[in-house]
Amino acid sequence: MRLQNLLLLVVFGFLSLPMQAQLNILNAKTPAEIGQKTDAQIAYDNDTPLPYGYVDDRDVLWSRQTWEIIDLDERVNFPLYYPIDTNNIGAERRSLYDVLVKNIKNGNLTDVYSDSYFSEKRTLSDIEGSLVYSDTTDLGVEQYNSIGRVDPEFIRKFTLDAGDIEEWRVRGVWYLDKRQGELRYRLLGICPVANEARSKAFPDDGLDSKVELFWVWYPGAREILHEAKAFNRKNSSQPISYDHLLNSRRFSAMIYKDDNVHGDRGVTDYISDNALMQLLESERLKEQIRNIEIDLWNY
Repeated sequence: MRLQNLLLLVVFGFLSLPMQAQLNILNAKTPAEIGQKTDAQIAYDNDTPLPYGYVDDRDVLWSRQTWEIIDLDERVNFPLYYPIDTNNIGAERRSLYDVLVKNIKNGNLTDVYSDSYFSEKRTLSDIEGSLVYSDTTDLGVEQYNSIGRVDPEFIRKFTLDAGDIEEWRVRGVWYLDKRQGELRYRLLGICPVANEARSKAFPDDGLDSKVELFWVWYPGAREILHEAKAFNRKNSSQPISYDHLLNSRRFSAMIYKDDNVHGDRGVTDYISDNALMQLLESERLKEQIRNIEIDLWNY
Protein backbone atom coordinates (compact mmCIF):
# COMPACT_ATOMS: atom_id res chain seq x y z
CA MET A 1 0.00 0.00 0.00
CA ARG A 2 2.83 2.37 0.78
CA LEU A 3 4.34 1.76 -2.64
CA GLN A 4 0.99 2.45 -4.32
CA ASN A 5 0.57 5.67 -2.39
CA LEU A 6 4.06 6.76 -3.36
CA LEU A 7 3.38 6.11 -7.03
CA LEU A 8 0.13 8.07 -6.85
CA LEU A 9 1.94 11.02 -5.29
CA VAL A 10 4.55 10.97 -8.06
CA VAL A 11 1.88 10.82 -10.80
CA PHE A 12 -0.17 13.64 -9.33
CA GLY A 13 2.99 15.64 -8.80
CA PHE A 14 3.79 15.48 -12.50
CA LEU A 15 0.21 16.27 -13.46
CA SER A 16 0.23 19.35 -11.28
CA LEU A 17 3.27 20.86 -13.01
CA PRO A 18 2.49 24.02 -15.01
CA MET A 19 1.89 23.62 -18.72
CA GLN A 20 4.64 25.38 -20.66
CA ALA A 21 4.74 23.66 -24.03
CA GLN A 22 1.43 25.31 -24.99
CA LEU A 23 1.03 28.35 -22.78
CA ASN A 24 -2.47 28.98 -21.44
CA ILE A 25 -3.91 26.07 -23.45
CA LEU A 26 -6.08 24.86 -20.56
CA ASN A 27 -7.49 28.30 -19.74
CA ALA A 28 -7.84 29.74 -23.24
CA LYS A 29 -11.38 30.77 -24.19
CA THR A 30 -10.46 31.22 -27.87
CA PRO A 31 -7.63 29.77 -30.02
CA ALA A 32 -6.08 33.25 -30.19
CA GLU A 33 -5.36 33.12 -26.46
CA ILE A 34 -3.22 29.98 -26.78
CA GLY A 35 0.43 30.89 -26.28
CA GLN A 36 -0.32 34.12 -24.40
CA LYS A 37 0.95 34.32 -20.85
CA THR A 38 -1.44 35.27 -18.10
CA ASP A 39 -0.56 37.96 -15.56
CA ALA A 40 0.26 35.25 -13.03
CA GLN A 41 2.60 33.53 -15.48
CA ILE A 42 4.35 36.79 -16.31
CA ALA A 43 4.90 37.51 -12.62
CA TYR A 44 6.17 33.98 -12.02
CA ASP A 45 8.40 33.78 -15.10
CA ASN A 46 11.14 36.13 -13.95
CA ASP A 47 13.93 33.60 -13.59
CA THR A 48 17.39 33.99 -15.08
CA PRO A 49 20.05 31.44 -16.05
CA LEU A 50 21.97 30.02 -13.14
CA PRO A 51 25.12 32.17 -12.96
CA TYR A 52 28.51 30.55 -13.26
CA GLY A 53 30.45 30.48 -10.04
CA TYR A 54 33.75 32.27 -9.78
CA VAL A 55 36.73 29.95 -10.34
CA ASP A 56 40.11 31.19 -9.19
CA ASP A 57 42.98 30.20 -11.46
CA ARG A 58 44.80 28.85 -8.41
CA ASP A 59 41.96 26.36 -7.86
CA VAL A 60 42.35 24.82 -11.33
CA LEU A 61 44.67 21.84 -10.94
CA TRP A 62 44.31 20.69 -14.54
CA SER A 63 42.46 21.78 -17.66
CA ARG A 64 42.10 20.90 -21.31
CA GLN A 65 40.23 22.66 -24.09
CA THR A 66 38.31 20.56 -26.59
CA TRP A 67 36.49 21.21 -29.84
CA GLU A 68 33.58 18.86 -30.56
CA ILE A 69 31.16 18.08 -33.38
CA ILE A 70 27.47 17.59 -32.59
CA ASP A 71 26.09 15.56 -35.50
CA LEU A 72 22.43 16.47 -36.06
CA ASP A 73 21.74 13.12 -37.72
CA GLU A 74 21.93 11.45 -34.32
CA ARG A 75 18.57 11.04 -32.64
CA VAL A 76 19.73 12.33 -29.25
CA ASN A 77 20.68 15.65 -30.91
CA PHE A 78 17.28 16.22 -32.55
CA PRO A 79 16.20 18.86 -29.96
CA LEU A 80 18.95 21.10 -31.34
CA TYR A 81 17.74 20.62 -34.93
CA TYR A 82 13.95 20.65 -34.90
CA PRO A 83 11.57 22.28 -35.65
CA ILE A 84 12.67 23.13 -39.20
CA ASP A 85 9.16 23.96 -40.50
CA THR A 86 7.62 26.72 -38.41
CA ASN A 87 4.54 27.43 -40.54
CA ASN A 88 2.22 25.20 -38.51
CA ILE A 89 3.78 25.40 -35.07
CA GLY A 90 3.63 27.82 -32.18
CA ALA A 91 5.98 30.78 -31.89
CA GLU A 92 7.37 29.42 -28.61
CA ARG A 93 9.14 26.56 -30.42
CA ARG A 94 12.15 27.38 -32.58
CA SER A 95 15.34 25.53 -33.45
CA LEU A 96 18.64 26.62 -31.94
CA TYR A 97 19.77 28.10 -35.27
CA ASP A 98 16.61 30.20 -35.64
CA VAL A 99 17.00 31.51 -32.08
CA LEU A 100 20.58 32.65 -32.65
CA VAL A 101 20.02 34.18 -36.10
CA LYS A 102 16.88 36.02 -34.96
CA ASN A 103 18.75 37.63 -32.07
CA ILE A 104 21.73 38.50 -34.27
CA LYS A 105 19.36 40.29 -36.66
CA ASN A 106 17.54 42.23 -33.96
CA GLY A 107 20.78 43.23 -32.24
CA ASN A 108 20.29 41.32 -28.99
CA LEU A 109 23.26 39.06 -29.72
CA THR A 110 26.48 40.86 -30.57
CA ASP A 111 29.18 38.44 -29.39
CA VAL A 112 29.61 36.88 -32.84
CA TYR A 113 33.04 35.96 -34.17
CA SER A 114 34.70 34.49 -37.24
CA ASP A 115 36.57 31.66 -35.52
CA SER A 116 36.64 29.55 -32.38
CA TYR A 117 39.42 31.68 -30.85
CA PHE A 118 37.15 34.75 -30.86
CA SER A 119 39.88 36.85 -32.45
CA GLU A 120 37.77 38.79 -34.96
CA LYS A 121 34.28 40.08 -34.27
CA ARG A 122 31.60 39.84 -36.95
CA THR A 123 28.42 41.76 -37.72
CA LEU A 124 25.30 40.63 -39.54
CA SER A 125 26.53 42.17 -42.79
CA ASP A 126 29.80 40.25 -42.45
CA ILE A 127 28.16 36.84 -42.21
CA GLU A 128 25.31 37.44 -44.67
CA GLY A 129 27.58 36.29 -47.50
CA SER A 130 27.30 32.74 -46.15
CA LEU A 131 23.66 32.97 -45.03
CA VAL A 132 22.16 34.55 -48.17
CA TYR A 133 23.03 34.13 -51.86
CA SER A 134 21.61 36.34 -54.61
CA ASP A 135 21.61 35.30 -58.26
CA THR A 136 20.39 37.05 -61.40
CA THR A 137 18.36 35.01 -63.88
CA ASP A 138 19.10 34.93 -67.61
CA LEU A 139 16.24 37.35 -68.26
CA GLY A 140 17.75 39.69 -65.67
CA VAL A 141 21.10 39.58 -67.45
CA GLU A 142 19.41 40.44 -70.76
CA GLN A 143 17.55 43.32 -69.12
CA TYR A 144 20.77 44.66 -67.61
CA ASN A 145 22.57 44.48 -70.97
CA SER A 146 19.74 46.34 -72.68
CA ILE A 147 18.71 49.04 -70.18
CA GLY A 148 21.39 48.88 -67.49
CA ARG A 149 19.22 47.77 -64.55
CA VAL A 150 17.61 44.61 -63.19
CA ASP A 151 14.07 44.41 -61.81
CA PRO A 152 13.63 42.62 -58.46
CA GLU A 153 11.59 39.80 -59.99
CA PHE A 154 14.67 38.72 -61.94
CA ILE A 155 16.81 38.31 -58.82
CA ARG A 156 16.68 35.02 -56.94
CA LYS A 157 17.57 34.89 -53.26
CA PHE A 158 18.52 31.72 -51.40
CA THR A 159 18.66 31.83 -47.62
CA LEU A 160 19.94 29.19 -45.21
CA ASP A 161 17.37 27.97 -42.72
CA ALA A 162 17.33 25.55 -39.81
CA GLY A 163 16.87 22.54 -42.12
CA ASP A 164 20.20 23.25 -43.84
CA ILE A 165 22.29 23.00 -40.65
CA GLU A 166 24.20 19.72 -40.64
CA GLU A 167 26.10 19.95 -37.37
CA TRP A 168 27.09 22.17 -34.49
CA ARG A 169 30.60 22.69 -33.25
CA VAL A 170 31.32 23.60 -29.66
CA ARG A 171 34.43 24.68 -27.83
CA GLY A 172 34.72 24.14 -24.09
CA VAL A 173 37.11 23.64 -21.20
CA TRP A 174 37.33 20.60 -18.95
CA TYR A 175 38.96 21.53 -15.67
CA LEU A 176 39.63 19.98 -12.29
CA ASP A 177 38.33 22.18 -9.49
CA LYS A 178 40.52 21.82 -6.40
CA ARG A 179 37.91 23.24 -4.04
CA GLN A 180 35.08 21.03 -5.31
CA GLY A 181 37.34 18.05 -5.93
CA GLU A 182 35.64 17.18 -9.20
CA LEU A 183 35.94 17.44 -12.95
CA ARG A 184 33.82 20.19 -14.49
CA TYR A 185 33.02 21.53 -17.95
CA ARG A 186 32.54 25.12 -19.11
CA LEU A 187 31.14 25.85 -22.57
CA LEU A 188 32.89 28.72 -24.35
CA GLY A 189 31.56 28.87 -27.89
CA ILE A 190 29.06 27.35 -30.30
CA CYS A 191 28.97 27.39 -34.10
CA PRO A 192 26.47 26.19 -36.76
CA VAL A 193 27.94 24.35 -39.75
CA ALA A 194 26.28 24.04 -43.16
CA ASN A 195 26.89 24.32 -46.85
CA GLU A 196 26.91 27.93 -47.99
CA ALA A 197 23.71 29.39 -49.41
CA ARG A 198 25.24 29.24 -52.90
CA SER A 199 24.87 25.46 -52.88
CA LYS A 200 21.07 25.89 -52.75
CA ALA A 201 21.18 27.91 -55.97
CA PHE A 202 23.10 25.19 -57.82
CA PRO A 203 22.04 21.86 -56.27
CA ASP A 204 22.97 19.88 -59.41
CA ASP A 205 26.62 20.92 -59.15
CA GLY A 206 27.08 18.77 -56.05
CA LEU A 207 28.86 21.55 -54.19
CA ASP A 208 30.23 20.48 -50.83
CA SER A 209 31.19 23.78 -49.26
CA LYS A 210 30.53 22.99 -45.60
CA VAL A 211 31.73 25.95 -43.56
CA GLU A 212 31.55 27.35 -40.05
CA LEU A 213 28.93 30.09 -40.43
CA PHE A 214 29.81 32.02 -37.26
CA TRP A 215 30.99 31.45 -33.71
CA VAL A 216 28.99 32.72 -30.74
CA TRP A 217 30.63 33.51 -27.41
CA TYR A 218 28.43 31.28 -25.27
CA PRO A 219 28.49 33.17 -21.92
CA GLY A 220 27.17 36.24 -23.77
CA ALA A 221 24.25 34.28 -25.22
CA ARG A 222 23.03 32.56 -22.04
CA GLU A 223 20.20 35.01 -21.35
CA ILE A 224 18.83 34.49 -24.86
CA LEU A 225 19.17 30.71 -24.76
CA HIS A 226 17.56 30.58 -21.34
CA GLU A 227 14.39 32.18 -22.72
CA ALA A 228 14.27 29.83 -25.75
CA LYS A 229 12.92 26.37 -25.04
CA ALA A 230 13.83 23.02 -26.56
CA PHE A 231 11.38 20.14 -26.84
CA ASN A 232 11.42 17.63 -24.01
CA ARG A 233 10.48 14.25 -25.48
CA LYS A 234 9.85 12.75 -22.05
CA ASN A 235 7.43 15.43 -20.89
CA SER A 236 6.14 17.95 -23.41
CA SER A 237 4.60 20.09 -20.67
CA GLN A 238 8.08 20.76 -19.27
CA PRO A 239 10.37 21.98 -22.08
CA ILE A 240 13.94 22.71 -21.12
CA SER A 241 15.91 25.78 -22.09
CA TYR A 242 18.70 25.57 -24.63
CA ASP A 243 21.03 26.93 -21.95
CA HIS A 244 20.16 24.03 -19.65
CA LEU A 245 20.43 21.49 -22.46
CA LEU A 246 23.89 22.63 -23.53
CA ASN A 247 25.36 23.25 -20.08
CA SER A 248 24.23 19.84 -18.87
CA ARG A 249 25.70 18.27 -22.05
CA ARG A 250 22.49 16.54 -23.04
CA PHE A 251 23.88 15.81 -26.49
CA SER A 252 26.23 13.41 -28.22
CA ALA A 253 29.47 14.85 -29.52
CA MET A 254 32.79 13.75 -30.98
CA ILE A 255 36.08 15.50 -30.23
CA TYR A 256 37.74 16.66 -33.43
CA LYS A 257 40.45 18.83 -31.86
CA ASP A 258 42.05 19.63 -28.51
CA ASP A 259 44.76 22.00 -27.36
CA ASN A 260 48.13 20.35 -27.92
CA VAL A 261 51.78 21.09 -28.55
CA HIS A 262 51.28 20.80 -32.32
CA GLY A 263 49.37 24.08 -32.54
CA ASP A 264 45.97 22.63 -31.64
CA ARG A 265 46.02 20.34 -34.65
CA GLY A 266 42.86 18.38 -35.36
CA VAL A 267 42.37 14.64 -35.37
CA THR A 268 42.08 14.62 -39.17
CA ASP A 269 45.53 16.23 -39.44
CA TYR A 270 47.27 13.10 -38.17
CA ILE A 271 44.64 10.46 -39.00
CA SER A 272 43.41 10.98 -42.53
CA ASP A 273 41.02 9.01 -44.77
CA ASN A 274 39.99 6.65 -41.98
CA ALA A 275 36.71 7.58 -40.28
CA LEU A 276 36.80 4.59 -37.92
CA MET A 277 40.24 5.42 -36.56
CA GLN A 278 39.23 9.08 -36.18
CA LEU A 279 36.22 8.00 -34.11
CA LEU A 280 38.41 5.73 -31.97
CA GLU A 281 40.88 8.57 -31.45
CA SER A 282 38.03 10.82 -30.31
CA GLU A 283 36.96 8.18 -27.79
CA ARG A 284 40.57 7.87 -26.59
CA LEU A 285 40.70 11.62 -25.91
CA LYS A 286 37.40 11.41 -24.01
CA GLU A 287 38.73 8.53 -21.93
CA GLN A 288 41.85 10.49 -21.04
CA ILE A 289 39.71 13.34 -19.71
CA ARG A 290 37.43 11.02 -17.73
CA ASN A 291 40.40 9.25 -16.16
CA ILE A 292 41.70 12.52 -14.73
CA GLU A 293 38.91 12.61 -12.16
CA ILE A 294 39.14 8.87 -11.48
CA ASP A 295 42.89 9.06 -10.90
CA LEU A 296 42.41 11.98 -8.52
CA TRP A 297 40.88 9.68 -5.90
CA ASN A 298 43.21 6.72 -6.41
CA TYR A 299 45.94 6.42 -3.86
